[in-house]
Amino acid sequence: MAPIALDGPRHAPKSGRAAKQLVVLLHGLGSDGEDIDMLAPLLAPALPHAAFVAPTAPFFPRNAPDQRQWFEIGDIPVSQLHAGIEEAVAVLDAFVDAERARLKLRARDVALVGFSQGAMMALWSGLRRDPGPGAIVAYSGALVGDTRLPAELRWKPPVLLVHGSDDQVIHPGYSDTAQRVLKDLSVPVRALFRRGLGHALDAESVGAGAAFLADWADGKVPAAAPHATTVN
Repeated sequence: MAPIALDGPRHAPKSGRAAKQLVVLLHGLGSDGEDIDMLAPLLAPALPHAAFVAPTAPFFPRNAPDQRQWFEIGDIPVSQLHAGIEEAVAVLDAFVDAERARLKLRARDVALVGFSQGAMMALWSGLRRDPGPGAIVAYSGALVGDTRLPAELRWKPPVLLVHGSDDQVIHPGYSDTAQRVLKDLSVPVRALFRRGLGHALDAESVGAGAAFLADWADGKVPAAAPHATTVN
């Protein structure tokens, strides 16, 4: 079987110069790269030297051939999503490696920004690779495999969690749990819970992500580091 190839919208840095960072935008269930790509022009002013890419997930939800997903959710509890997400993350990791190689960037020059199912992907991938990304922004997501993470953690990037208090799709308690688990594992984490916001983004949540990523690019957040002593 041929390897699964991802693709999606790409944007060169606003500076017009070679990229110093790469921001990978990961969409949610039923969406695609074109949809999450709307974040690129909103984040770009804070990251003038960053390239952006928004890959479309390779799989189709059951009974929805016009939509895309990273992995099957259906009625599967979050605690049992491991098999699907592991398959999807293997595809995503290969894509990210190819993109950063193309741009001649290190793993820590990459930021993963995900919404909903894309946020689950960003957290799973970014915490289990060594070397991993420089930063993670997870909007309205969940830390899948939180009970497994102490044994599987390989990388400690700074993480921003953003969640609406009125989210009826993915309960904000998932981000509260993620914040607690990551703090207990000494992963640098910040959290913003937007009062009155549902399963969506608003100007304040996007602005928080932009400010966090700008701090990352400027070296103003804790540097990503391996969980154990390794050779990078």
